[in-house]
Amino acid sequence: MSIRVLLVDDHAVVRQGLKMFLGLDPDLDVVGEAENGEEAIRLIPDLNPEVVLMDLLMPVMDGIEAITHIRQEFPNIEVIALTSVLEDEAVMKAMRAGAIGYLLKDTQAEELRRAIKAAAAGQVQLSPQAAARLMREVRAPDSPEKLTERETDVLRLLALGQANKEIALELSIGEKTVKTHVSSILRKLNVPSRTQAALHAVRIGLVSIE
Repeated sequence: MSIRVLLVDDHAVVRQGLKMFLGLDPDLDVVGEAENGEEAIRLIPDLNPEVVLMDLLMPVMDGIEAITHIRQEFPNIEVIALTSVLEDEAVMKAMRAGAIGYLLKDTQAEELRRAIKAAAAGQVQLSPQAAARLMREVRAPDSPEKLTERETDVLRLLALGQANKEIALELSIGEKTVKTHVSSILRKLNVPSRTQAALHAVRIGLVSIE
């Protein structure tokens, strides 16, 4: 089963380029394109993507607003923010909105394909530098509800960068059950993404990022 990907960028030439080199990978299937966030949100119910590659600067509805909408309305879809500038504020906004990853548009094709597969597998990729920066910026959840013991186990493994399949194997549960636990964790911590849940795990000392 190939991973269904939606491309969102206001430049047709960028979408064409992305489509071309993602199309070379049999594990990836570009199911559609949108030129702004509003169009993307309209297309999602029909296209049913697993991962959205989202440009941040677009007319009509920009990437940050679109990511926020997608994470609220379609929590099972992971979003990777794609931009031409690595700017602290933009990274923070994208992460706060709920993006699982953040890549530059000049990222090598192989790295982009790897990031899409990791996002589809529910893998959080936090480098110590990114974590340290994000910890300062992304605020702690307000009075989070208590997690069950099993949810705490899932959160710890998720924060260690394990994919859903690996978590399922380690805890001897089904992949679907892992996803259910993750949804519950996000709801209880009141955060929009796995990345922010992972940051919470680092913050409370459940895992060390070093």
